[in-house]
Amino acid sequence: MSGAMIDTAGAPKMRRGFPLSAYLICAGGIVWREGLRFVHQRERFVSALVRPLLWLFIFAAGFRQVLGVSIIAPYKTYILYEVYIAPGLVGMILLFNGMQSSLSMVYDRETGTMKTLLVSPLPRWYLLCSKLFAGVAVGVVQVYVFFAIAWFWEVRPDWLGYLSALPAIFLAGLMLGALGMLLSSLVQQLENFAGVMNFVIFPMYFASSALYPLWRVQESSPLLYRICQFNPFTHAVELIRFALYRQFNTDAFLIVLGCTIVFLGGAILAYDPARGLISRKRQ
Repeated sequence: MSGAMIDTAGAPKMRRGFPLSAYLICAGGIVWREGLRFVHQRERFVSALVRPLLWLFIFAAGFRQVLGVSIIAPYKTYILYEVYIAPGLVGMILLFNGMQSSLSMVYDRETGTMKTLLVSPLPRWYLLCSKLFAGVAVGVVQVYVFFAIAWFWEVRPDWLGYLSALPAIFLAGLMLGALGMLLSSLVQQLENFAGVMNFVIFPMYFASSALYPLWRVQESSPLLYRICQFNPFTHAVELIRFALYRQFNTDAFLIVLGCTIVFLGGAILAYDPARGLISRKRQ
């Protein structure tokens, strides 16, 4: 009996005693698996680019004369409508990618793959964070492919702008991916997640500054303007917009960082087998 007590007491020590290489191997395996899944699902890559490119090539051409953009921060001169919506389209890529990554988590949970991952002796929060980082890395690749194509349509920030925008893009991807992960913990069936995605994606995208400046929204609807201000996607887009022109939006950064912590903390709590929503629903 005393031996059993010793073994039980020693189990947490074994969990805390993993070397750094074990954590790196685990994270590398998760990132590698996500990358392989992305490579084999070519239609996912194409569909991720079709949506923003349609807005850039078709809708922007029609709205250019109707929605002229005046001089607003961070721009120092009048700009084309295509230039204005580019950060919003980057946000669209990250938003859809975060939801697609979470959709794969629901699928893995139904097929049992997620159970295999979560029974790892490594901390569950670390596994979920590794999964989140892997999904964001895939989204960042999609974003820069979009930038390369948009360059031919006069969306051309300076080269340093592409580098300065990388941390903002990654942080925005973390926030949106964490939101998708939190939603995946609330949905038990794969068929229901598509409806949840549409319920979340479209209101977040259209009630933001992705397609039109907020001062124009305020002129037409003060209520919608308030909704846009409380929308975390608005601040993710503005963070990317300012970073593309080597400017730092402190308010947007703090809001996006705070939302990331809240969403990720909620997802980790929900996936906790002892306290999470998943275990409660199963009981």
